[in-house]
Amino acid sequence: MSDKVSFIGLGVMGFPMAGHLARAGYDVCVYNRTSAKADKWLATYGGRAAATPAEAARDARIVFACVGNDDDVRAVTIGPDGAFSAMSAGAVFVDHTTASADVARELAGKAAAAGLGFLDAPVSGGQAGAENGQLTIMAGGAAADYAAAEKAMGHYARQMRLMGPSGSGQLTKMVNQICIAGLVEGLAEGLHFALRAGLDANAVIEVISKGAAQSWQMENRYKTMIESKYDFGFAVDWMRKDLAICLAEAARNGADLPVTRLVDQFYGEVQKAGGGRLDTSSLLTRYEPPGKPTK
Repeated sequence: MSDKVSFIGLGVMGFPMAGHLARAGYDVCVYNRTSAKADKWLATYGGRAAATPAEAARDARIVFACVGNDDDVRAVTIGPDGAFSAMSAGAVFVDHTTASADVARELAGKAAAAGLGFLDAPVSGGQAGAENGQLTIMAGGAAADYAAAEKAMGHYARQMRLMGPSGSGQLTKMVNQICIAGLVEGLAEGLHFALRAGLDANAVIEVISKGAAQSWQMENRYKTMIESKYDFGFAVDWMRKDLAICLAEAARNGADLPVTRLVDQFYGEVQKAGGGRLDTSSLLTRYEPPGKPTK
């Protein structure tokens, strides 16, 4: 098959991900709901733009997507002018959206009925990871479909793995978000305690981040949290969307997630205070007023 691929969804993640494919030599056709972003992508990387997901998917051996939620994924696959209607037999649809395991299984079934491959392949690493080609990809689907997409995905990932059948990628991403929620809340509480105790919060984190408390969140977010800077990163609104998916799945599989439920409530408080578009590290604003450095 040819090196023609398409990428649907040019948000803060999809824009650089599609760019890595273009720079790697793939013939990339892009689609975005608002054409201005597609025009900007073309000005940056070249390639082609399509007016619909179906037009973008035509003749592509792999169709990538990174959109907002379950309904968005359905719209660009099986909706009017959706990609499935134009994809060639044997082509693979790779969905990088963080969505539910249910929609992954639903669309995998519809893809199989149409002679197509389908991977649910959510990513972790945020905007910086996408821009630097350092994402982690957790995939669900058939081994043959994963093998067909693995090389291309490697241009924007540092770690990727097939986790099991359809839905397994989304379930693994849920584990990721559950863990992050607890880590960020712990970091927020730790910094709050350090500040109220009169400690140099920067010095505290510089010391403990080299020990058992270390995490990506600690190493990459403590400075901006101390400086009360949150106008970047992964938005609270999106985290709440993801945690809602986690909690709904837990209700079905019987998992008890008391900390996740509590942190989701805390994020709800941040939203109500007008912080829906702030980075998830803004949990600290529940304890330390935003808008000025805390030290």
